Amino acid sequence: MLSWLTNAWRVPELRRRLLFTAMIIGLYRLGSWVPAPGVDSEQIKNYFSTQGGTVLGLLNLFSGGALSQFSLFALGIMPYVTASIILQLMTVVIPRLEQLQKEGEAGYAKINQYTRYLTIVLAAFQSLGYAYLFKRQNALEANSGRVVLIVITLTAGTALLMWMGELITKRGVGNGISIIIFCSIIADAPTTIRAWVDGGPTTKLFFPIVFLAVTVAVVFIQEGQRRIPIQYARRVVGRRVTSGGSTYMPLRVNMAGVIPIIFAAAVLAFPPTIAQFFPQTQNFINEWFSPTDVGFLMLEAFLIILFTYFYTAVQFNPIDQADNLRKHGGYIPGIRPGPPTAQYLDRVLTRLTLPGSIYLALVAVVPTFLIQFFDFSSQSRNFLGGTSLLIMVGVALDTMRQMESQMMMRSYEGFLK
Repeated sequence: MLSWLTNAWRVPELRRRLLFTAMIIGLYRLGSWVPAPGVDSEQIKNYFSTQGGTVLGLLNLFSGGALSQFSLFALGIMPYVTASIILQLMTVVIPRLEQLQKEGEAGYAKINQYTRYLTIVLAAFQSLGYAYLFKRQNALEANSGRVVLIVITLTAGTALLMWMGELITKRGVGNGISIIIFCSIIADAPTTIRAWVDGGPTTKLFFPIVFLAVTVAVVFIQEGQRRIPIQYARRVVGRRVTSGGSTYMPLRVNMAGVIPIIFAAAVLAFPPTIAQFFPQTQNFINEWFSPTDVGFLMLEAFLIILFTYFYTAVQFNPIDQADNLRKHGGYIPGIRPGPPTAQYLDRVLTRLTLPGSIYLALVAVVPTFLIQFFDFSSQSRNFLGGTSLLIMVGVALDTMRQMESQMMMRSYEGFLK
C-alpha cells in the first residue's frame, strides 16, 4: 500500500491531481465551519445533541457535521444526488430526456445542466425547511429577512460544493461527488474513535470486529466479477490479415458500485425534509424514518436492491454491447452474434445482480442490528452503520482503481517510448 502511494506520488501529473484534490477538500472542510449569517452555532449544536438517533443525525453525518453548525455547506451534496435520481428516473418517462441520453456527450451535458438547475431548486426548499424547523424548535432566532439571507447562503453553498465536486472529477483524482461524501463521513472518525476508547469492555472488544467484518464483506462484493469469454475472428483489412484473439468481458457482481447506497440515503432523507413544512406529520416521521427503526431499515434494503438493478441497467446495455461485439468481429463462444448475445448478456447480468444487490442490502442493514445488539454509543452508530462503511470503502476502492489505471497508462506510455 505504501509503495503504491509512493509510486503514485512520483508521477508528476498524479501528484498534481492529488494536491489539487487535497486543496479542494481543505476548502470544503473550511466552509463546513463557517456559520451562515445570523446563526448562533451553539444553539444549533444543543439541538442536535438530542438528535443522534434520528434522520437529522444521519443527514448531519452526510454533511460532515456542517448541518449541526448550520454552516455554509450545511446541506452538503445531497440535493445534487437527489436531483440526479429524479432526472434519471424521469428519463424513463419523458421521451425528450431519453433522446438526450442517446445523443452521447452533448446529450449528457444537457442533462447535467438540468440536474444543476434542479439542484438549486431542491437546495432552496431544503434550506427553507431547515430554517423553519430550527426556528420552530427555538434553535434559531431569525425574522423573515434573515431567513431569506440564510436560504440564499445555503443554496449558494450547495452550488459551490457541486462545482467543487466537478472540479475534482475533471482535474483531481475523479469521483468528485463521491469523494465529497466520503470526506463528510470520515470527518466523524475522531468522535467515533474517542467514543470507542471511552466505551465499556463490550464496545472495545466488538467494535473493531464489526468494523473489520463489514469492511471485508464490502471489499469481497465490490471486487467480485464474472468473466465472459470473448473470441475475435480473423479480419482482412486491405492486404493485411489480422489474427483473431481471445479476451474476456468482466461483469462485476455489483456494477452499480456505491451509487445505490447514496441514492437510497437521498430518497429516505427527502420525506423528512418535506415534513418539516407540516408540523403535524413530525411524530409520524420520527417514528417511521428513524435510522434505527426496523421499518426504515427494511425500506432502505428494498431501495438498495431496486436502485442496484436500475443503475446497472443504465450503466450496461446488453443490446449496445452485443452490437459493438458484432461490429468488431467478436463473439461469445457457443452464442450466436446479435440478439442471442444480447439475451445471453441480459440473462447473466440479471442473475449476477440479484445476489449482488441482496448482499449489498444485507451489508447496509445488518451492522445497524449489531450496533443495537452490542449497545454501542450513539457517537459510533452513524459512522459504523452499514451505509457509512459501504460508501467509504466503495469510494476508496473506486478511487484507487482509477489512480491505478492512470499509473498503468503512464507506465505503458513510458515503455513504448
